[in-house]
Amino acid sequence: MSFQLKLNFMKWRSPAMLLSLALFVASLGLVAFRGLNLGIDFTGGNVVQVEFETRPDVSEVREAIASVVAREAMIQDFGEKGIIIRTNEDTEESRKQVVGVLNARFPGMSVVGFEKVGPVVGQELRNQAAVGLLAALGAILLYITVRFQFRFAVVSVIPLVHDAVLALGFFSLTQMEISSSFIAAILTIVGYSLNNTIIILDRIRENWKDLGRRGIVDLVNLSINQTLSRTLNTTLTTLFPVLALCIWGGPVLATFSYAMLVGVVVGTYSSLFVATGLIVEWWLRRPEGGK
Repeated sequence: MSFQLKLNFMKWRSPAMLLSLALFVASLGLVAFRGLNLGIDFTGGNVVQVEFETRPDVSEVREAIASVVAREAMIQDFGEKGIIIRTNEDTEESRKQVVGVLNARFPGMSVVGFEKVGPVVGQELRNQAAVGLLAALGAILLYITVRFQFRFAVVSVIPLVHDAVLALGFFSLTQMEISSSFIAAILTIVGYSLNNTIIILDRIRENWKDLGRRGIVDLVNLSINQTLSRTLNTTLTTLFPVLALCIWGGPVLATFSYAMLVGVVVGTYSSLFVATGLIVEWWLRRPEGGK
C-alpha cells in the first residue's frame, strides 16, 4: 500500500496568488524601467572572424579582449584554427580595438572576415519571438479546451504567462545578457510548466465525479497530493542537470541555463499553487454542474 501525503495546499492559495501577483507586477516594472541587457542578436554589433597559427583557448581570447569590450562577448571556435567573436559594439573603432589587442596578445593572428549586424535583425528576432510565444499559447488554449474544459485551459495558460514574465524580471534585475537562446529557454519553460500543470489537472478531471461529496477545495488538494511524487520527481530530475549547466556550462550557455533554472522553480510553484488556486477560486465564485 503506497503512502500518500495529505498536505493542505489550498490553505495557502490566497497568499500564494498574492505573492505571484506581486512578483508579476514587480517583474513588469523592472522590465519597463530597468530594461533588459539585450545581446548582439537583438541589438546588433560586430562579428569578427579570426584565425591563429595555434588556436588559443576561448578563455584566453575572452581575457584578452575584456579591456576593450564593455559587455561580455560571445566567442566560439570554428574550423581547426579559427574563432568567431561577437560583440555588442557596432563601431569601426571598437572592431579595430578588438583586433589590436588580439594581435598584441597572439602574434601571427589574421582577420579572415568581419561583418556588422544591424538592429533591424534584432527587431525581426523580437517580433518572431513574440509571434512564436503567442502562437504556442493559443494552440495550448485550444487543445486543453477540447481535451478538458475551457476553465482548465485558461488556468493553464495564465501560469505560463506568469512564468515567462518572472523569468524576464529575473534577467532585468540581474542584468544578465539575453541572447537568442533565451527564446528557446522561454519556450522550453512554457512546455515544462504546462506538463506539470496538465498532470495535476488530469487528476482533478479524474476525481471530478466526487466533487459533490468532497467539495472543490478538498478535491483539488487530493489531486495535488496524488500527483505530488510525480511532480517532485520531474522537477528534481530536471533541476539537477540545469544546475550543472549553471555551474559548469560557461558564459555561452549562461542565458539558457539560468532562464531554465528560474523556469523550473517558478513553473513548479505555479503548477502547485497558481493554476490550482485559480481553479478553486473560479469554481467557488461561478460553480456549474456536470464534468
